[in-house]
Amino acid sequence: QVQLVESGGGLMQAGGSLRLSCAASGRTFRYDFMAWFRQAPGKEREFVARISWSGGTTNYADSVKGRFTISRDNAKNTMYLQMNSLKPEDTAVYYCAGGPYSGNSYYFTASYNFWGQGTQVTVSS
Repeated sequence: QVQLVESGGGLMQAGGSLRLSCAASGRTFRYDFMAWFRQAPGKEREFVARISWSGGTTNYADSVKGRFTISRDNAKNTMYLQMNSLKPEDTAVYYCAGGPYSGNSYYFTASYNFWGQGTQVTVSS
């Protein structure tokens, strides 16, 4: 069983930056693929970014490509999401997720076994 806890959310003006963290406990997540999703009010949860267990492969949603960077530190059992050039449409609750699935359907929530409780990111215009 893995527990995930997100942190680093907050209120930011458009154009600013935030760094989210996802700390894992319970067992090592060294061999899990990890991802960030987000959910805006009244919308479905959507894929943001994914990182392989080694950190060597990353995938991004088109809406964040070039602005967001996903990374992980397996020694610290922590994953990060650096968010730059924030836009009001980035406003959402951000969730980290993980699991052993390594296929190409990484943008589906069902591809992940464990989830954090979420952290709110609000971007004002």
